[in-house]
Amino acid sequence: MGAHGRLGIIGAGRMAEALLRGWLAARKFAREDVLASDVDAKRRKLFSGKLKVDTTDDNAAVARHAEVLLLAVKPQVLERVCAPLAGELRPGAWVISIAAGVRLARLEETLGADRPIIRVMPNILHTVRAGVAALCGNGAVTPEQLDHALDLFRALGTAEVVEERLMDAVTGLSGSGPAFAAVFVEALADGGVAAGLPRSLALPFAAQTVLGTAKWVLKGQSPAGLKDLVTSPGGTTIAGLRALEAGGLRSAAIEAVAAAAGRSEELGRAG
Repeated sequence: MGAHGRLGIIGAGRMAEALLRGWLAARKFAREDVLASDVDAKRRKLFSGKLKVDTTDDNAAVARHAEVLLLAVKPQVLERVCAPLAGELRPGAWVISIAAGVRLARLEETLGADRPIIRVMPNILHTVRAGVAALCGNGAVTPEQLDHALDLFRALGTAEVVEERLMDAVTGLSGSGPAFAAVFVEALADGGVAAGLPRSLALPFAAQTVLGTAKWVLKGQSPAGLKDLVTSPGGTTIAGLRALEAGGLRSAAIEAVAAAAGRSEELGRAG
């Protein structure tokens, strides 16, 4: 048995696949302790074939199986899917929801306020085990369960506990941020091509430059410090920085995160 007992998964989509792949590799769960369900038979077959775990179309069977239940269905169907499961869950089982924008209060209405529920905002980078996850739990969650959840998501990248009111900001930054970063990497590569590099070199050079910069910052160094180290008086970097400032890159990045966070808040209210 893996470190965290028996895992049930409702919704065998791409994010669930990415999370489970990482957890199996990190030995957080054993394959024989996993049971996943999905309405799509083709998706079940694909999930089972890739990950070598059992699948079913019976959500209630998954709920009865699970010591940890991962809810990985679309927000608009979450309540309909989960309402029949409240009475099927094992005593002591706890729930992780990655349904975007679905707040703890709504989950408690469906599953019961006495059920330990942890809401998580993951991101697509969990597929390469370099994700960012923000977690918050309801009043029934024990410190031990929260530590277990942190252990699961730290196996796939960075994970921190935040207040639920900050989840929209997390969505705007780390949920949508990979798309913003991808646009920047693509733009850097285009700049390299414009300067004469073949794209086969420009794209990996751009990606590695951003990766190295991220590692620099994560080791405790400041972005401004790195910028100052690279920038010499009258040199190439300051010429490029002037162009970025003239183009409004900094302001555009700030507004992109703010816009995504605002939209997340809107969608949460609509739900």
